[in-house]
Amino acid sequence: MIIGILQIELFIPESGSLKTKRFAVKSIKERLKSRFNVSVAEIDNYDKWQRASLGVVTVSNESKHIESILGNVMNLVYGDRRVEVIDTKINYA
Repeated sequence: MIIGILQIELFIPESGSLKTKRFAVKSIKERLKSRFNVSVAEIDNYDKWQRASLGVVTVSNESKHIESILGNVMNLVYGDRRVEVIDTKINYA
């Protein structure tokens, strides 16, 4: 069993409040969960209006499958016009 862990640091330029930030983050999390069957959680920057950190996890018995899923996750997040990706990290366990 291989666990793929993706950390994504986001900048949300249009956010002027925590409510706006939470709406954007919740929308991204739900899309990722429904499309790719991954676990997603906000892991840092809870009180910053324009910053968010997401953790995305998937499990498989093949590293190629994990790479494919996490690549698709990154493509979806990069394509979302509400956010800018500051940094990404992938780890395996």
